[in-house]
Amino acid sequence: MLSALDLVRRIEAGELTPAAVIERCAEAIALHEPKIGAFVSLDLRDARRTAKTCADALIARPLRGLPVGVKDIFDTSALPTEYGTPIYADHHPIGDAAMVSLVRRAGGLILGKTVTTELGLFQPGKTRNPRNPEHTPGGSSSGSAAAIAAGMLPIALGSQTGGSTIRPAAYCGVAGFKPSFGLMPTPGMKCVAWHLDTVGLFAASVADVAFAAASITDRDLRIDRLSPEAPRIIVVRTHLWSEVSDPMKLALETAVKTAQAHGANIEDRELPSIFEKAFRSHNVIQAYEAYRVLAFEYDHHRERLSPALHGFLEDASAITAEAYQAALTSAELARKALSDILGETDVIFTPAAPGGAPKGLGSTGNSTFNRLWTLMGVPCVSVPVLEDSEGLPLGVQVVGRFGCDHEMLRAAHFLELAIVQGRG
Repeated sequence: MLSALDLVRRIEAGELTPAAVIERCAEAIALHEPKIGAFVSLDLRDARRTAKTCADALIARPLRGLPVGVKDIFDTSALPTEYGTPIYADHHPIGDAAMVSLVRRAGGLILGKTVTTELGLFQPGKTRNPRNPEHTPGGSSSGSAAAIAAGMLPIALGSQTGGSTIRPAAYCGVAGFKPSFGLMPTPGMKCVAWHLDTVGLFAASVADVAFAAASITDRDLRIDRLSPEAPRIIVVRTHLWSEVSDPMKLALETAVKTAQAHGANIEDRELPSIFEKAFRSHNVIQAYEAYRVLAFEYDHHRERLSPALHGFLEDASAITAEAYQAALTSAELARKALSDILGETDVIFTPAAPGGAPKGLGSTGNSTFNRLWTLMGVPCVSVPVLEDSEGLPLGVQVVGRFGCDHEMLRAAHFLELAIVQGRG
């Protein structure tokens, strides 16, 4: 994989140029893209031209001309934006999404659009898992996670409404960062559910994804300049613990033991029943809002929707405003309870997925272990810990307090370094 931090440091030292980094990505794309299918469209020509003609201006900015992939639910004026559906084939927005503009402002070069599921929901695209092409890469940010894992990009944008950043990151063995709700702007991103949609980022490591987030948002999120302190950790086993595979249980146990061996304070905790109710509320909120957000597609292009999405929206039409409001209230009560539960604790350790990436490409996997944290609006990152018997990555999800993204990233970096040291 390509480390964003390593590339930036080498550019700063004069050992690399933005144009040379583009060529590295182009070589990897030529080698891996035919098999992986991470991209919907590419613009290597424009990236090469900009990297050569604007090198000095790019190097003066935080991203130093690094190439970035953009999930194809973010509007781009220079590339088609099709949202993973034939309804928008060859659609060209007149402007860029806010996040795309921020990437450009930070000195990033948009290398291409990455594959998404249909309208950011269920129907998979063409992407395969680079660790084993017979397995799903996860979704809906499938192309972004796979492009990072295959070394075709150092940074990629994704999103999460249920588990669309954390789960594909775990399946592909990369770092996926879902920040606190609202930290990164969503205007110009195809909406699924306005109470849930969150921009996500992918990179090779936690330090890389933190650097990318800091560069794009102009916030103090970098962690590579600090020595990570041993965090205070709660290990959470939700009411869905029976769905966790044995290999994932081992991955979580390994993360806990490794962190503890490096000085972390560990406490086990079962969540009270209010969180089981909140978990169910996520589906109600997502469905109610998606039925309204996708009103145009459902009302005018119903025959072009996949059977899965058509059925989902048809069922969603029956959800009442009263049920929706009750779900919002349940979510708010759980957020307050979570704040009390965390207390003086820094982060939560919990599975990033039930297990490794499932075999087959007909599904993107299960977001069971992501939905609650998305609903809570708290920052999360997936940290690769182990591989299962088939060589597929197993990621542990590190969850922080709302608004404490920097602290959560530092704790995840602590785990990441401890895991690497344990392997060495």
